[in-house]
Amino acid sequence: MANHQSAKKRIRQNAESKLRNKYYAKTMRNAVKKIRDLSDKSEADTMYPKVTSLIDRLAQKNVIHDKKADNLKSKLAIHIAKL
Repeated sequence: MANHQSAKKRIRQNAESKLRNKYYAKTMRNAVKKIRDLSDKSEADTMYPKVTSLIDRLAQKNVIHDKKADNLKSKLAIHIAKL
């Protein structure tokens, strides 16, 4: 266990950021699932920019990897184009 005050603070900060990252990652996964389940192209087109914005923000904050974000956006775009 940590002995220094700074190490204890770092443990607290890591726990808080882990919870926050988990929440946003789950929110992103739910949004991606929601788009994939849509069968209406116009609805998917309106939702796509919001989801890509969310994915980009998570990649920027290192919640998900940059390349994973690119892959997700690409696959969603392909899915929407097929509708």
